Amino acid sequence: MNELAHAATVPSTTHVFVVEDSELIRERLVSMLAGLSGVQVVGHADNAADAIAGILAGKPDVVVLDVKLKASSGIEVLQTIKHRMPATAVIMLTNYATKEYRRKCLEAGAEYFLDKTNEFEQLRPIIAQLKRNEP
Repeated sequence: MNELAHAATVPSTTHVFVVEDSELIRERLVSMLAGLSGVQVVGHADNAADAIAGILAGKPDVVVLDVKLKASSGIEVLQTIKHRMPATAVIMLTNYATKEYRRKCLEAGAEYFLDKTNEFEQLRPIIAQLKRNEP
């Protein structure tokens, strides 16, 4: 079999990076995402500096990002990533689901803005949809 024909039959993997300052929630997210077919968690961080470095190094397809981080802001991470890697999909997942934060995040380029309290489970179908939309 020709190498190109073989490569076309191999399913693609969606690489995801998780940025969450709560260790418990971060572990839950990583576990949930690792259970999705064709999804690989390529890294995680709990602060803006580590998140930006890890995302730029790992070049994930999707970033799941909290608005509030330890002594830093997820919006800072969002702005940096969208400036440097505009094709990376960013899903904001936060306990601070106010209209103001929603507006700021969407204006900064986030594709989704979810409330942890009542939209946490939407993360799986959103990532599955993003995976289907990959080239």
